[in-house]
Amino acid sequence: MYQYSLIWFINLYVQSLANSPKSDVLEERIENIIDHFTVSIYNNVCRSLFEKDKLLFSLLLSIGILKGKNEIDDKVWRFLLTGGVALENPYPNPASEWLSDKAWAEIVRASGLENLTGLMDHFESHVQAWKAIYDSAKPQEEAFPTGWNKLTGLDRMVVLRCLRPDKIIPATQLFIMEKMGKTFIEPPTFDLVGSYNDSNCCAPLIFVLSPGADPMAGLLKFADDLGMESIQTISLGQGQGPIAAKMINQAINDGTWVVLQNCHLATSWMPALEKICEEVIVPENTHVKFRLWLTSYPSEKFPVSILQNGIKMTNEPPKGVRANLLRSYLNDPISDPVFFSSCEKKEIWHKMLFGLCFFHALVQERRNFGPLGWNIPYEFNESDLRISLRQIQMFLNEYEETPFEALTYLTGECNYGGRVTDDKDRRLLLSLLSLVYCKEIETQECYTLSPGGEYYIPPFGTYQVRKRNGGSSHYLRTLPISTHPEIFGLHENADITKDNQETNLLFDGVLLTLPREAGGGGKSPQETVEELAQDVLSKLPDDFDLEHVMKLYPVLYEESMNTVLRQELIRFNRLTEVVRSSLISLGKAIKGLVLMSSELEEVFNSMIVGKVPAMWAAKSYPSLKPLGSYVTDLVTRLVFFQEWIKHGPPNVFWISGFYFTQSFLTGVSQNYARKYTIPIDHIGFEFEVMGKEHTMEEMPEDGAYVKGLFLEGARWDRVDMQIGESFPKILYDALPIIWLKPGESSKFLHERIYLCPVYKTSARRGILSTTGHSTNYVLSIELPSDLPQKHWINRGVAALCQLDD
Repeated sequence: MYQYSLIWFINLYVQSLANSPKSDVLEERIENIIDHFTVSIYNNVCRSLFEKDKLLFSLLLSIGILKGKNEIDDKVWRFLLTGGVALENPYPNPASEWLSDKAWAEIVRASGLENLTGLMDHFESHVQAWKAIYDSAKPQEEAFPTGWNKLTGLDRMVVLRCLRPDKIIPATQLFIMEKMGKTFIEPPTFDLVGSYNDSNCCAPLIFVLSPGADPMAGLLKFADDLGMESIQTISLGQGQGPIAAKMINQAINDGTWVVLQNCHLATSWMPALEKICEEVIVPENTHVKFRLWLTSYPSEKFPVSILQNGIKMTNEPPKGVRANLLRSYLNDPISDPVFFSSCEKKEIWHKMLFGLCFFHALVQERRNFGPLGWNIPYEFNESDLRISLRQIQMFLNEYEETPFEALTYLTGECNYGGRVTDDKDRRLLLSLLSLVYCKEIETQECYTLSPGGEYYIPPFGTYQVRKRNGGSSHYLRTLPISTHPEIFGLHENADITKDNQETNLLFDGVLLTLPREAGGGGKSPQETVEELAQDVLSKLPDDFDLEHVMKLYPVLYEESMNTVLRQELIRFNRLTEVVRSSLISLGKAIKGLVLMSSELEEVFNSMIVGKVPAMWAAKSYPSLKPLGSYVTDLVTRLVFFQEWIKHGPPNVFWISGFYFTQSFLTGVSQNYARKYTIPIDHIGFEFEVMGKEHTMEEMPEDGAYVKGLFLEGARWDRVDMQIGESFPKILYDALPIIWLKPGESSKFLHERIYLCPVYKTSARRGILSTTGHSTNYVLSIELPSDLPQKHWINRGVAALCQLDD
């Protein structure tokens, strides 16, 4: 939906010529025009951007202007975005107890930049001084250790990227403020009046919608304020197009307004609308007071010419639990006094109403935490809340006792749960709902909804938001504006995860806009990629000899692992073949010996920014690692299987090393089923976490030892041998060796455990493959816990086969 035309751009420029401060001194006049035009571009573009993209635009604008003044070193800029590209780091990490290997590798690579030469050596000799920066709550504002405290601008941001990538967003804001001024980090608020004043009768005004935003109420009030009595609205859909066209034709002559809602639902009629805008709504036929208003979610089918020539606006709902609760209370149906007071059991009605609004705020705001919040980000909306509220009222009026079970089923499985497609997300939804749909809400006074007690069900009669005098709820307005992760049931580390995701989104957004340029060290992009390709090729071992493996490990009834091994090798051979052939072809294409096809160009462009090419990913196991880590990981997997072929099955299997992990688990179950002649569908796994981290003396009698899993959202307490709370700033904890013990699942005791899902990557979401498995979910393991399972479900705790770096 972000489309802008040259005519629109020139128009803004002409306005700046007219409206900027005048001066007889030529240099001053030019300066005034540039300043006015820059702010005008920023404000006009910002009002049509979603919140998440405003800082991205501001950064691109700042960098673009500074590049024009020759104040940006392109190598530093690219390093900030990519962290540099290299396959391995030969220098040992001097502070491995608190500094990740990824951060250390980036420090090593950053030392190759002109202004940061010697950073690595200084870090090694002043570890404690740098640790103070790492531990700081606001490292972006701290003075760096002596010798590096003079760093400014992008150089300073590069060091911060290495140590604390979660603070890049506030550091970016500081950078923009320093270089451009405060105006450019404070986007203009939604301003309907301003947008209207900038419009004319032939330019449509377009609301770009986002979940939870409804501009109609504001628009109707604005029309009322202007004294616009006749305003026609129609929601587009099947068969509504001709009616809308008729409305427009009528309104052009009468000078009234037409509002076409939900244009994204009438994609087949969009070409007709484009034609109307170009041929019918022209200055000579159109009444000067006529306006065409459109609302639409982002859609590829929306006509580009309308987007380019119209005035676009976004109006997103405010963020945070407090804003969400206020919005629910000020909107229909709660704001309707008849609905609010039509329940016979006033006290429990008011309590459950508040409880449900709080739940509605939780499920929406958890989306901000990415996969830690929900595996799949669902679009829960006001209609889910509305129907659930009506059901609460109906049930309370019809039943003597509050039917919590029926309400839980309707709200958790039907209204909200109907949107949920992932069973782990459904488990979470019901866990969050049990917080408010429970007996305690009825019996306890000021029932608390959060660990700190800040959020509670207010006493009866204190929070009808709409009082007759128009006053607002005192309690809701006393709640904190920003919400601590604990309120959602998450650990405080979840904020770091969220900030890291925002940093990645910002950098990925910038990389999409960049032209293909030099890689670094004064080399051309071609040289950089050629070197990288040679480096990767030199590390790749030869393909596995399947015939030789078949002789060593033939298909045996009592050893299913032989079949698992063969299938894995076939898959890895396919992958290495694609990697090898694409790199060889790319080398030839760079030299001009063969044609550079679109696929090879994509490989080239991915390698220059350190990403895994799509051609490889299509044949690969799921992975979110950057190029360097991906190659290292792939080679480690190949070595794991080479060792297996050479020395026989290992005592401890590296579960993360399998391409298709489910086949390994099936192999373990099958061996047990055949050994004891039990039907395989009666077999499940019990889990025992061992005291050892990496190796075992011998294989177990039954089942298998596995290693290579990482806990996210919690840690493994090695003293009490159970799951425990994460340490601050430690986002992942490596699990020790786990013994998968097969047995008859009907005999298992599931006591004092947390059923922890295992995923291949931190994205957690996958697609259902033809085998019926999600492409990301592996299995669920039982981990001992002294806290109720609900605690860890709300924490979003899961085990991952691999990390992202």
